[in-house]
Amino acid sequence: MKKQSSAADTLAAFESACVDHDNDRYVLRLYVVGTTPHSKRAIVNIRKICEEHLHGRYELEIVDISRYPTLAEGEQIIAAPTLIKKLPLPLRRFIGDMSQTERILLGLDLRKTTGQAAFRKIR
Repeated sequence: MKKQSSAADTLAAFESACVDHDNDRYVLRLYVVGTTPHSKRAIVNIRKICEEHLHGRYELEIVDISRYPTLAEGEQIIAAPTLIKKLPLPLRRFIGDMSQTERILLGLDLRKTTGQAAFRKIR
């Protein structure tokens, strides 16, 4: 008879499966519209996050979709500012002025979720 795994076993397996991105190079692309206050704020915020948490191991490209609309079409950008994390995989998208630092860090896999919160997400 097979032993059922407990919640703690499931959580431990989940945490061990999380990839450690401490040495990965990040490739990010931020889509903005001109020099609006919202766009400027997103640029400042993402640069600050990158310098504090990815210093020396990121590439950030800023694309003004008013000047290069075909790039936005190719990425299916429907709102701006939009940040796309191209590498490391998985690809992720963030919309807004990048002011929710903790949410961005979680999405970039730079912060681990707490044990119970991580367990709730996989149910």
